Amino acid sequence: MEETLTTDKPSRLGGMFRALKYRNYRLFFMGQSISLIGTWMQQIAMSWLVYRLTDSVFLLGMVSFANQIPSFLLGPFAGVISDRFDRHRVLLLTQFLFLLEASTLATLVLTNTVTIHYILMLGVFAGIVNAFDMSARQSFVVQLVEKREDMSNAIALNSSMFNMARLVGPSVAGGIIATVGEGMCFLANAISYLAVLTSLLLMRVPKAERQRQDTQVLKSLREGFTYAFGFAPIRDILLLIATLSLFGMPFTVLMPAFARDVLHGNASTLGLLMGASGVGALLGALYLASRKSVLGLARVIIFASVLFGIGLTAFAFTTTLLLAMVSIFVVGLGMILRMASSNTLIQTIVDEDKRGRVMSFYSMAFMGMAPIGSLLAGWLAERIGVSYTLLGCGIICLLSIVPFILSLPRSRQLVRPIYQRLGILPEIANGLQTASGLSSPPEGGRM
Repeated sequence: MEETLTTDKPSRLGGMFRALKYRNYRLFFMGQSISLIGTWMQQIAMSWLVYRLTDSVFLLGMVSFANQIPSFLLGPFAGVISDRFDRHRVLLLTQFLFLLEASTLATLVLTNTVTIHYILMLGVFAGIVNAFDMSARQSFVVQLVEKREDMSNAIALNSSMFNMARLVGPSVAGGIIATVGEGMCFLANAISYLAVLTSLLLMRVPKAERQRQDTQVLKSLREGFTYAFGFAPIRDILLLIATLSLFGMPFTVLMPAFARDVLHGNASTLGLLMGASGVGALLGALYLASRKSVLGLARVIIFASVLFGIGLTAFAFTTTLLLAMVSIFVVGLGMILRMASSNTLIQTIVDEDKRGRVMSFYSMAFMGMAPIGSLLAGWLAERIGVSYTLLGCGIICLLSIVPFILSLPRSRQLVRPIYQRLGILPEIANGLQTASGLSSPPEGGRM
């Protein structure tokens, strides 16, 4: 269905940034933007440091495993915490703990006392903190946007912010590593957490009304699990994210080995590859931010999955930097379209009193499956090579969209009453337009 145009309709570019009109969201956006650049700098420096110290693709996977497996194990408990306690205070605590972890790592590297054992221990610590941080942060964003129709834009802008940092951070880190070493990247990340802590402290967050919940943690966990996996649309999206995380995300872990051994490059080469992936992801996020409605996002997920699989398969065969950058650009574009669209759909249809627990399952699927995939990919790459491992991952990611496509008609029927209640479907939104002051109904289409 085409959009109805009116004279007071905001421009597509203006609508792309509409969530920034909320003060709390602006503060969150600015603080996170700075912090994420530091996070990406640390990730590149960590990968290069581990490979330089060990020359082991398997240990690259092991470090990623240590950092991310706590999200899988602790995700459900983190969701209960997010639903029961003030998410603003939870984030203040987690960001402070991240500051301590990054400062300790910077000290170890700058004093030349770092070992793979310290890296693994600090990785586990950061993973534990991240399990609680992700669940609270994913749910907290909704509190920063007053109007539900701007929620999808806020989520898409989060993805834009993440991928802008992904573009800047690795490029800067590559230059810093080549000139002064990895230690300064870890120090920059530690300092960057001051920005997000400041933004959180400056927020004026209204006290969220929470329904009285059962005090039994296990009962809350069981209730959240039954809800998330008993409702087909949410279950299908979680399984799709888990598959991408398990078989698709390991390409980032293998990137240092690909840059050095396949392309015969250095840390700057790694930075260029990550930067190209970041450009693709940023463009995808900006496209999603420009959309006015969640309608049609299922088609975006299908298209993105095909893009990701083809891009990763092509990347596996490249032997020149230019072709590798083009392929990884496509991978980044497909990845963010699939991830952010899935996030937006879940955030739209989930019940508010279960949002924290459902987003903890999302975090489990996203962050929890990745370490298992990284460990398997590192083990396999040492036996059959990096290129063949990436090829297999690309093919599996292409095939993973088939079950989602087959279940889509049923999911659309189940989601329709929710969209009607929220005024998202065009026939409902048209009736609400005058009362709500909307200048045009949401985009036509389906889930």
